[in-house]
Amino acid sequence: MLRVEGVRKLYGDFCALEEVSLEIQAGEFVSIIGPNGAGKTTLINVVTGLLKPTSGTVHFKDRDIRGIGPVRLAKLGMARSFQLVTIFPELSVLEAIQVAIVSRLGRGTRLFHALAADREVRDQALEVAELFGLQDKRDARARQLPQGDKKLLDVASAFALRPECILLDEPTSGVSTAEKNTIMQIVVQASKRMGIRSIIQVEHDMDIVFGYSDRIVALHQGKVLADASPAEIQADEQVMSMVVGRPTH
Repeated sequence: MLRVEGVRKLYGDFCALEEVSLEIQAGEFVSIIGPNGAGKTTLINVVTGLLKPTSGTVHFKDRDIRGIGPVRLAKLGMARSFQLVTIFPELSVLEAIQVAIVSRLGRGTRLFHALAADREVRDQALEVAELFGLQDKRDARARQLPQGDKKLLDVASAFALRPECILLDEPTSGVSTAEKNTIMQIVVQASKRMGIRSIIQVEHDMDIVFGYSDRIVALHQGKVLADASPAEIQADEQVMSMVVGRPTH
């Protein structure tokens, strides 16, 4: 699905990514982890076409996507969760989901007309809202939602683009432990029902990372320190010490 080969990203003299290579296969749930400054955000921005790498290649379904940008990338089948709550705090839950659907259907020039009058858009938005347990809050303003529901709305909006591959950036940050597991269970169930083939997430909560990932890519100082199964990562004392912060014995 996704292939990153020898990616290097420089900001002036600072090297944020150094020869990063990884592959994401169909059916995988892959987590990207690392301490602050490891290069996670830069890697995600390169993968989603927001940043062009200084060198190296990025292919999605064998197509070069370097610098393509998130809008064109979504049309190819890869979407990134984006914080509509921050962008459109006065929209209702249903309207926020509809914005993504209008974009996917290419009706952006008629945005607010489409939100009000398009039966297809409304029906699809209601389906997504139900998948994410937001149907009872569909008329609530996005800014009024509890933090857990704001996170769900962000993710639901990305799912509404109906991608084959979805990238989740800190999907559970700022919510309680109980809410984190609820969010992740909903994400996994919704992925299966909507036919999403691969999930990539950047996440700091190691319980979530180890509990849901098929594979973990650990970054450290802009390099891939490890790319392995959760069990292999947990058994690697160097990785656990350098990336997770767990001392070795």
